[in-house]
Amino acid sequence: MASLLTPFLGSSVNVALPAIGTSLHMDPVQLSWVATAFLVTSAVCLIPFGRLADMVGRRRVFLAGMTVFVLAAVGCALAGSAAVLIGCRVLQGVGAAMIFSTGLAILTSVYPPEERGRVIGLNTAAVYLGLSIGPVAGGFLTQHWGWRSVFLACVPFGLATLLVAWRGLKGEWTGGSGGRFDGVGSALYGLALVAVMLGLSALPGIMGLILVATGVGTFALLVAWERRVAHPVLDVTLLARNAVFARSNLAALINYSATFAVTFLLSLYLQYVRGLDPGRAGLILLTQSVMMTVMSPFAGWWSDRVEPRIVASAGMGLTVAGLVGFGFLDADTPMAFIIGTLILLGAGFGLFSSPNTNAVMGAVERKDQGVASATLGTMRLLGQTMSMGIAAAVLAAFVGRAPITPAVHGQFLAAMHLAFAISAALCVVGVFASLTRGNLRPAAVKV
Repeated sequence: MASLLTPFLGSSVNVALPAIGTSLHMDPVQLSWVATAFLVTSAVCLIPFGRLADMVGRRRVFLAGMTVFVLAAVGCALAGSAAVLIGCRVLQGVGAAMIFSTGLAILTSVYPPEERGRVIGLNTAAVYLGLSIGPVAGGFLTQHWGWRSVFLACVPFGLATLLVAWRGLKGEWTGGSGGRFDGVGSALYGLALVAVMLGLSALPGIMGLILVATGVGTFALLVAWERRVAHPVLDVTLLARNAVFARSNLAALINYSATFAVTFLLSLYLQYVRGLDPGRAGLILLTQSVMMTVMSPFAGWWSDRVEPRIVASAGMGLTVAGLVGFGFLDADTPMAFIIGTLILLGAGFGLFSSPNTNAVMGAVERKDQGVASATLGTMRLLGQTMSMGIAAAVLAAFVGRAPITPAVHGQFLAAMHLAFAISAALCVVGVFASLTRGNLRPAAVKV
């Protein structure tokens, strides 16, 4: 339920942004922070909360996160200014991080290794279902009851989720690692991640380069610090000594970096170049999310019987084929080809995500599953930011800040072709990382 609710709100809010801007007199930069504040806060808090959950209990952190998420939704619905709305979105990002960092860890704590893939597949399907119905429901709610109804609609569902979790999750799950919370490491991690994410969103400008370089330097300080402390917030030695864990996370980072901006680019293409209205464009793009929802449970079930790296690599191979196909789009490409390629891309991503998650969670001991879940979530958010950074940089180089009118359709298509070529090349590297990660089965037996 929580895995459906959080992506549902994120995707539905994007549809409501124009109405929010009109109501609260927000300019485009302020509107972008309605989404960015949530994204950055979630990324910064994921690993610290994952570590905290391993120490004090994953159920406790999950319930607290759902409470914060629901209260922040009420605050967003009642917001009377841009500052209040963005502040509530920051709080919502904190709650979402507490949910993201514990949900998968609880699932993998409850179910035995031989059933982990099936359960993760169902959880992943819930995520994609939320992403699929969010834009449709968000548009309907905004059109009939205003943008505040998008946030209010999440409150009863969130309360129901909180009640089910409170009564249905019996007992508590911890990593049993104890120790003190690494406040210095958490601060360094947060500063580094904020700098990198904001820098990627500001590329190719000078400030973007400065922020990315600052973030990389801070990450270097973080690694040096974490090697010195007894109980690090981010166990960097886990990445160094565990090839399955490290390369599975690398594959996730690459996959999200290559695919997240596809919807953004195709939305512009369908509406500006092909002249479709937002509703029709949204229905066409919906085919990818539906295919991901359908494929994820099957892929998770399959990864319980076949090495996850094989299933995930096959999925990333299909993703490469889909990205290459989009590289040939022009002003007259048949809609059947576009829909078919979206289906191919959705099948590829659906085959990749659940088995790759299974590999990440199965590669670590139970005491580290909170941090493992949070690390994977961070890779997702970083990849999404990198993907949008690539798309923005390419569009800036070819189109600049000019509106996308028929006069620049040629430049836009050239930019889109280059973006899809870069994404396909990234995915080829991802296939290699996925194939060479090693087998999970021996690790699963030890767990």
